Amino acid sequence: KLFFTDYGNAAKVERCDMDGMNRTWIVDSKIEQPTALALDLINKYVYWLDIYLETVEVVDYQGRRRQTITKGRQVRHLCGLAVFENYLYTINSDNLSILRINRYNGTDVQALARLEDAKEIRVYQKRTQTAVRSHACEVDPYGMPGGCAHICLISSSYKARTCRCRTGFILGSDGRSCK
Repeated sequence: KLFFTDYGNAAKVERCDMDGMNRTWIVDSKIEQPTALALDLINKYVYWLDIYLETVEVVDYQGRRRQTITKGRQVRHLCGLAVFENYLYTINSDNLSILRINRYNGTDVQALARLEDAKEIRVYQKRTQTAVRSHACEVDPYGMPGGCAHICLISSSYKARTCRCRTGFILGSDGRSCK
């Protein structure tokens, strides 16, 4: 799945398949300006920060079990969001510090370090990476990902795929070639 935020006409947190199909709103109420998003891949939670409402919140992948992690004026200055183990990590754009927030007790906030200039944060650790299994976009014997001439996108599951073409090309009637 692909998760994303939108604060155009109607603010929301959404998800869809990797090919853009099955687009679903998972949060569409009591939300104004969601600017960062982080996923707990193991427990299937979506965290986001809303700088207008000054909150950091969480829901499960279906949009249920919504909870506020922390709220207040300090959220207005946060940008970027990452989750690892018991903590959320973010950047305070006001003083350029990396903050660690206990995701179960939002009052436990610690500044870890200061940076020159940053707007985003990521945690790279082997335990945060899920094991890759055989999938529909694996390269075939002819060197084509998933048998697609240009682009292969995982669809509704790792066993399904959708072929797409680069700009200026159209998908052939076989659903794989590009013309």
